[in-house]
Amino acid sequence: MIVYLSGTVREVRTSSAVVQTGGLGYEVFCPQSTLARLKPGEGAELHTRFIVREDAQLLFGFQDTDSAQLFDLVTGVSGVGPKLGLALLSAMPVSTLAQGILDGDAGLLSSVSGVGKKTAERLILEVQSKVPAHLAAPSGSKPVKVTTAGADAIDALLALGFREPQVRTVVAGLLADDPEQSTDVLIRKSLGQLR
Repeated sequence: MIVYLSGTVREVRTSSAVVQTGGLGYEVFCPQSTLARLKPGEGAELHTRFIVREDAQLLFGFQDTDSAQLFDLVTGVSGVGPKLGLALLSAMPVSTLAQGILDGDAGLLSSVSGVGKKTAERLILEVQSKVPAHLAAPSGSKPVKVTTAGADAIDALLALGFREPQVRTVVAGLLADDPEQSTDVLIRKSLGQLR
């Protein structure tokens, strides 16, 4: 089992990165929040999960143990494979996803592409009691609301050709830090993280 990978980022792709270590290049599939932090030529440390299928051997990487732990929980549900697990982790921060599961918010989960109402309900039913409280958003906090400036920044970044899940993750993170930021500031800070 490969549980940790440290090396140099050679390439960042749409849903994966190539990390070189020990003379080998490993393709690691990652959520958008992790891909947004990886830059070609820089070092990377990823918590990984190695999944073997009849037709493929796949390596999944995460920036922290919380993301990896939540990935393990959601992919343990019947009908939720690693691709859907990555989609869930790419669509929102770990704390928001964990809080949504704990709150039984099927609407939040089914807002993710590929997650239908029945899958969302099954996720809640099977995982709700297993989600550690520390993964959820702090008590009293609410999921990040996208402001008008945030929506405008997202539209502008999408027009520049950046990938939507990655853009939404970066802008949501910036708004969580300071919800009063202007569109211009959000675009400038986002470009620093997206390039």
